[in-house]
Amino acid sequence: MRRAADVFSLLLVCCLPAVAQDFDDIKVERIAEKLSFAEGPVWLRDGGFLLFCDVPANRIMKFVGGEGTSVYRENSSGTQGLAFDSQGRLFACEAHTRRVTRTDKKGKVEVIVERFEGKRLNAPNDLVVRHDNHLYFTDPAFGNQMDSRELGFFGVYHVSPKGELEVIAKPKGRPNGIALSPNGKTLYVANSDEKRIYAYDLDNKGTASNERAFISGIEGVPDGVKTDEKGNLYIAAKSVLIYTPEGKLIRDVPIAEKPSNLAFGDADLQSLFVTARTSLFRLRLPVKGWSVDRASDSR
Repeated sequence: MRRAADVFSLLLVCCLPAVAQDFDDIKVERIAEKLSFAEGPVWLRDGGFLLFCDVPANRIMKFVGGEGTSVYRENSSGTQGLAFDSQGRLFACEAHTRRVTRTDKKGKVEVIVERFEGKRLNAPNDLVVRHDNHLYFTDPAFGNQMDSRELGFFGVYHVSPKGELEVIAKPKGRPNGIALSPNGKTLYVANSDEKRIYAYDLDNKGTASNERAFISGIEGVPDGVKTDEKGNLYIAAKSVLIYTPEGKLIRDVPIAEKPSNLAFGDADLQSLFVTARTSLFRLRLPVKGWSVDRASDSR
């Protein structure tokens, strides 16, 4: 028995470096440049293209491999966060109009939420939609958004499929990027001022509980957050930071410009698209990303 245990321990030790080396060879490719300030990327699998925001230019841009970038939507109302639901409808955080909207496949725009208890939202920043159409978004205020806000707090919100709005948290620091675990049972929220990632448990009704500081002491200001199919977290901060589902740092990937947000894409979902100031980058990874239309595979 002792010999068998020794052999098992040796095999385990030998395997650990291989796991750790999965993220060793990550190539960074700049695929678009000369943007004003790129944010909020999202991949549409059915369409095979990436959308992202050029915020000061007030545009939503489209990237297609082999073709480059083009304007997808003009006059985007300061959109800075995008997400698709399982039906391919596009959700947007519009900072100028201080609302969250949904655009169906025919182009019809519907306002999902713009007020809380009669007061206008601050400036919705980022959002994510669960497989069962529960919506979660952050509502901080940056720069001159602070001067015009009506609410006396920064918020993390939940919108049920029936349109019911509730506040999940009113953090002291400003919430920013937001993401779900692959099984949809954990919500992650970046807090830019506190340089932390908070986690919340989600039940079948979409209700959040058990707020906790999940990752602390992040180098740089945490912005966008995404997860892959294994539950690893990817954070846009000073660089692209990759953490295990337990919150341990796996890899720090330097980018030529400060990253703002991220999205998995390409046909195999093994490309991580990174918006970073005036450029768009692509990183090839050894794992597939999470997306709402693959969520049923993880439940």
